[in-house]
Amino acid sequence: MKPVEKTRSPLSYIEVAEQKRLNDAREHGVPWKKWGPYLSERQWGTVREDYSKDGNAWDYFTHDQARSRAYRWGEDGLAGYCDDKQLLCFAVALWNGRDPILKERMFGLTNSESNHGEDVKEYYFYIDSTPTHSYMKYLYKYPQAEYPYSDLVETNKHRSREEFEYELLDTGIFDEDRYFDVFVEYAKADPEDTLIKISVHNRGPEAATIHVLPTLWFRNTWTWEEGEPKPVLGQIDGGKIHASHSKLGNYTLQCEDACELLFTENESNNNRLWGQPNASPYVKDAFHQYVISGAHDAVNPEKKGTKAAAHYVLEVPAGGSKVVRLRLSAKPSNDAFSLFDQVFRNRLEDADEFYKRITPTNLSEDEHRVHRQALAGMLWSKQYYYFDLDRWLIEHNSHPMTGSGSGNSRNSDWFHMLNSDVISMPDKWEYPWYAAWDLAFHTIALSLVDFDFAKDQLLLMLRNLYAHPNGQIPAYEWNFGDVNPPVHAWATLFLYRIELELGRADIRFLERSFQGLMLNFNWWVNRKDPSGRNVFAGGFLGLDNIGVFDRSSPLPTGGHLDQADGTAWMAFYCQCMLEIALILSDYDQMYEEIAYRFIEHFAWIAYAMDRIGACHDEMWDEEDGFFYDLLHFPNGDAMRLKIRSMVGLLPVGATTVLEHDTLARHPRIVEMVDLFRKRHPEVIQKIASAEDIEKGGYMGRRLLTTCNRPKLKSVLGYMLDENEFLSQYGIRSLSKYHLDHPFVFYLGGQEYKVQYLPAESNTGMFGGNSNWRGPIWMPVNVLLMRSLLLMYPFYGPDFKVECPTGSGNQMTLFEVSKEIARRTASIFLRDANGNRPVYGGTKKFQDDPHWRDYILFYEYFHGENGAGLGASHQTGWTGLIARVLDVFARLKAEDLMQAPKAVMAEMTRQQVAGQ
Repeated sequence: MKPVEKTRSPLSYIEVAEQKRLNDAREHGVPWKKWGPYLSERQWGTVREDYSKDGNAWDYFTHDQARSRAYRWGEDGLAGYCDDKQLLCFAVALWNGRDPILKERMFGLTNSESNHGEDVKEYYFYIDSTPTHSYMKYLYKYPQAEYPYSDLVETNKHRSREEFEYELLDTGIFDEDRYFDVFVEYAKADPEDTLIKISVHNRGPEAATIHVLPTLWFRNTWTWEEGEPKPVLGQIDGGKIHASHSKLGNYTLQCEDACELLFTENESNNNRLWGQPNASPYVKDAFHQYVISGAHDAVNPEKKGTKAAAHYVLEVPAGGSKVVRLRLSAKPSNDAFSLFDQVFRNRLEDADEFYKRITPTNLSEDEHRVHRQALAGMLWSKQYYYFDLDRWLIEHNSHPMTGSGSGNSRNSDWFHMLNSDVISMPDKWEYPWYAAWDLAFHTIALSLVDFDFAKDQLLLMLRNLYAHPNGQIPAYEWNFGDVNPPVHAWATLFLYRIELELGRADIRFLERSFQGLMLNFNWWVNRKDPSGRNVFAGGFLGLDNIGVFDRSSPLPTGGHLDQADGTAWMAFYCQCMLEIALILSDYDQMYEEIAYRFIEHFAWIAYAMDRIGACHDEMWDEEDGFFYDLLHFPNGDAMRLKIRSMVGLLPVGATTVLEHDTLARHPRIVEMVDLFRKRHPEVIQKIASAEDIEKGGYMGRRLLTTCNRPKLKSVLGYMLDENEFLSQYGIRSLSKYHLDHPFVFYLGGQEYKVQYLPAESNTGMFGGNSNWRGPIWMPVNVLLMRSLLLMYPFYGPDFKVECPTGSGNQMTLFEVSKEIARRTASIFLRDANGNRPVYGGTKKFQDDPHWRDYILFYEYFHGENGAGLGASHQTGWTGLIARVLDVFARLKAEDLMQAPKAVMAEMTRQQVAGQ
């Protein structure tokens, strides 16, 4: 017997509901998270599915093939839902009576088809989700006219990099509001019982017909895995689909008032793809053939297979709506729909109460909306990711240990990897694969709603089946061996400290992480500073086209680069590892020696960036008062590449503050630090002022930073100048100075140039689908806010800087941080005219009541007007805006100054009350 859903009192809801589900999942193993939005939005065009000889993933497996070709490593769909091993999948397919293709997945342009790299050309929104996915809501906007596939491809292909992209709205297909709003909602009655509601609204002026095909299918494992039993779907009792899987068990999809159930196999249509015979007459694209071509023999008349759909034909009146109700259960009810609406009401009330409890009460209505949708996007962006590199390389005849084949496939030295987990993705269409440094930022926002998942994500990248045996953390599937900034230690420390204030000091989590991070730190030292000079390279380090040269490729000049950002990242890494080691040393004195090691290593790194004397081969330029990358020529000469970019601001991020009693608890460390000061006074003198060394900061605090007091004032002078870095919407990635003063480097008759580009990139470097030469990026803005907040309790309220530079307005570092936060948040919030800068001049998004309050969290933002650019659903690290809104709604300067840890404790209690 299933529990009867009843309307419960508000008080009882406060005591249970979503937080209890999280606690039950953590403490008792109740599988509330077994089912969720773990389906990708694009499996085609990925490295996993690429078996080409030239590594051209986009052309090897195309969108046109996707409806007919079985995937090897994953599945995709609209508003997708599946178990945590993606064995049984559910998604929605649609047809408007005019499209040439059944709409089963998102369409977008490949890297070579678009003037600014790959880009999804659909409008869909992650509206809501609880952390256990007990309630979720999604919106897809489906045009009633024929979808303009060819127009989008051809128009974009012929546009230059200097022109805007040609978007779906530009085609006119949404004119006169002739489209459907398709809302898909999920509500869990229990961990193995999910109710599904599909609501179709006709926004147009006339009645319109839509075919809705809720689709259930098994990921194809039987074709690839020898001895794997083939699961089966079959019709039972009229409108029910029974699913049986040897590993997953039995489930039933009950479809209310279904006109007909369709069945086929999730197997490739070899005949269409390659002109070869099919193994079965029933293939993956059967529903496309049946619905659009009228091929009734395409589906299995025996009502069984591995892919099934209920086929609804809905006539939706103008301005009206129709609803389809379904229920996916391990133990189906004989009365599946009598309490259906009540369950949905209860789960939505649960969601409302959960967000009410974790959201600051002093946020405005619009800030509440942005906060909740940002977190909903984070939760919807989870995806089951499966990749067995050992198998993949053998199948490519490129396994380096088998002694056969070329061995030159990408990622051939990562054959140890076996990824099979639900992972937070940057963007499930544009980037349907994890990226290590993105993931660390994701956890900062995810910890607002699901602490356990956030911690698991950080540990995942350090596991033996992910991290390389040499200690490197995998970057992303296009090149696992590429180098991302080392931010995992910071994220680990952040999560530990918040959980500590909840009374759950997870030392085991901290120590497990520390062991993996030590391996990774040593990899950095050995691989990225091979000469042992405490200056680091690293390649592109996530900043794609920020340099005048491709920093991940051999330099056209020969020689090598000393990277200001790479070196600052390592200083930051030292600081975070120091703080972790100090915490662990309170439990085991063995860690004191390790803690001191990181203090000393940090000191040498900071000194290497600006040594005693006027040295031409260091990153700090005393005359300019800024950090630059340093180019070393083969003949031993060196020059600074004087580009004022985020590269030179990131040293501000390498900052940490220790309370006056922190080192006092560890006299052995104090003794070693004193010895270092006596032996190397020039190092201490260079990295800190005499006043700060002798007296410390406010209330005796100690500051570790690559930007001492004079450097900080100089760099902030640039950063807070509206003619340089400070935009109305945050900190730009490249100074606006370079608009009229581009950096130009001539070599062999060729010009290499960096110019301020506030919008999209005009080069093909790193695919041309991102731009670090002017736009605003959320993660680095957050790191800069963090550093200013940390330095404020050290320097105190009397230390002020001009903000904006030249305005005469003096601000404390706390006020500067808050001002940057205000500017970045304003990207998403309605301004005085009711417009959201994120949507630029797109009137539909600004004015239409059915569009204007659905927020997209883009990859980066226009340096002048704040418009969203790049991947449109990169809620991943742009979801950090939820943490920004949260912190600055709760934080008070005077409390932070007096007792930073007490403030964090109080913020934590308010934020996650009940956890």
